[in-house]
Amino acid sequence: MPDVPEPRPPAATPRFRARDLGIPLGRYKTGRYNAITDVKGVAVGHSTIIRGAGPLRPGKGPVRTGVTAILPATGESGNVFENRVTGGGFVLNGAGEVSGLTQVMEWGLIETPIFLTNTLSVGQVSDAAIHYMVDSYPGIGDEHDVIIPVVGECDDSWLNDISGRHVHEEHVWEALRTASEGPVAEGNVGGGTGMVTCDFKSGIGTSSRKLPEILGGYTLGVLVMSNFGLMHNLRISGLPVGEMLADRFSGLPRRENNYGSIIAVVATDAPLQSHQLNRLAKRVSLGIGRAGSFAAHGSGEIIVCFSTANRIPRRTQKMVYRIKVLLDRRLDALYEAVIECTEEAILNSLCMARDMEGINGHVCPALPLDVVRQYVQSCSLAMHPVPPKPAQKPPAEPPSELRAGVALPSDARGAEGMAAATTAANAPPPAERPPGEAKRGGSGAVESPAGVGGDHPKH
Repeated sequence: MPDVPEPRPPAATPRFRARDLGIPLGRYKTGRYNAITDVKGVAVGHSTIIRGAGPLRPGKGPVRTGVTAILPATGESGNVFENRVTGGGFVLNGAGEVSGLTQVMEWGLIETPIFLTNTLSVGQVSDAAIHYMVDSYPGIGDEHDVIIPVVGECDDSWLNDISGRHVHEEHVWEALRTASEGPVAEGNVGGGTGMVTCDFKSGIGTSSRKLPEILGGYTLGVLVMSNFGLMHNLRISGLPVGEMLADRFSGLPRRENNYGSIIAVVATDAPLQSHQLNRLAKRVSLGIGRAGSFAAHGSGEIIVCFSTANRIPRRTQKMVYRIKVLLDRRLDALYEAVIECTEEAILNSLCMARDMEGINGHVCPALPLDVVRQYVQSCSLAMHPVPPKPAQKPPAEPPSELRAGVALPSDARGAEGMAAATTAANAPPPAERPPGEAKRGGSGAVESPAGVGGDHPKH
């Protein structure tokens, strides 16, 4: 049977990140790239596999998948194997997998890159990661202890020939080789290539927050591989966007009995211990819920969290090592920031993804950004209408008899209604005054008994 030709690239309709929808996405400022790589030393790379079109031929295609690698420490901060980082995690619903997470939770350490891929490729990615680590550090399994790579997964079988297990060692090495500390590609890339969120095309998304100095000045970033929910679940900035769009896409075939999953990776330079990272990871669930997830029975919501602030050496002659630890009561700002980041990362995965056709002609539409932006703007106007400008009123006629208590402040009258002092140069010339009238001083101010006049205390 001849190979089906490659799919045509989607039309180059403009895509933009969630902030350009004009919606409020929290009160903290983002980092430079609004990405997990705003945490110094963290790098992200992808390998994307898009091949074939037409009917599903198991083992042949069509292929819509890939792998994403997150490196917790690069550059001057050294490698994560020799100088490990503190780690933690949380499982909201366990119908999914992050291999190696049990060791992370037990030791509170992460010592390998973190990988994201499809459900049936976890084994290949883990094997390739071990090959990479053994080549890089030949003492593993002899001089050093064995390692368990951290590999998270989501089910991309609506668009991808998942049983063909098309992610191979060269793809894992490509993701590692191309990892960088700059902007992060989002949408249909890497492990997110075949992912779907609320019946719209999604994939990889990321966001970051920079706390003000008074709250520590720490940076926190989240990267998600988003693949959960049904259309009517989708909410953007609290608005029921999914319900608004449901009629528009009512005739479109969509996945059934597959509520998907989401894997989130959190990085921060705040000095947190493992138990604090576990607590931080729990708050990611609140951000996932903001976007519309209810953690369905068949969905896996799993979070991996790490801090780059303290490095734990693999080999040392010392008996102890010293670390910095943030006070628990200082965590609240990070909790709020991680919720903001998670929601925005999910929305970025939707906003940056494009339409995709996969196996058996399954089409997953991109989120219609122009429609969503118009809806968001109309809701904003409805909730915060612009008040009409008040009509200009003619100046009121002054009352026939002005009293100090009702007179408005003017050039010659202070706010308390008392005569304002004027300079000698501007003082009016002296005039004849009837006997008994109070004299004016040299400044032009009225002389009055003690406790009366412009120098009296304010009430």
